[in-house]
Amino acid sequence: MIRAFLLLCVLLVSGCASHAPLPAQTPHIKFPVQLHVQREQAGQRQDWLMVIQKERHGLRFSLMDPLGIPVARQQLREDRWKADGLLPPNPEARELFAAVLFALTSLKEVRFEYPGVELRPYGRSLDDRWFVDYASEGVFKISMESGELKYVVSPLEGKASQ
Repeated sequence: MIRAFLLLCVLLVSGCASHAPLPAQTPHIKFPVQLHVQREQAGQRQDWLMVIQKERHGLRFSLMDPLGIPVARQQLREDRWKADGLLPPNPEARELFAAVLFALTSLKEVRFEYPGVELRPYGRSLDDRWFVDYASEGVFKISMESGELKYVVSPLEGKASQ
């Protein structure tokens, strides 16, 4: 029993240590980006708001529930994620932030910024980790490697996001 608990702890720590792929430099995106994110898993849906802001030394990602309560905040500086504020680490949100940045990167830049990208007629994927399908201008779906976790991402109504 104790061995199983220790093994579980090691797996959890190693899972948190995995790094989501990041571009070598900030893609040319019109910031700030304001998005509606709908998380879908096991038949359940959850809505979030995401804001990506450009700062002097990187990007700030904020994820909030529909009432505006922060779920996760991270800064991407010098190719590293850093905590922003007092929220605890949120590996799922960090993975989502990285996947959204991948999805928002232009076709021209994605080939250079993400080695291993596979381009398809209406989407792209990266190392069987993220699968992005574009539905229309600014609207896309990200499926994570397991295929069980999906995010539908769209610009916030009435806001220019790209």
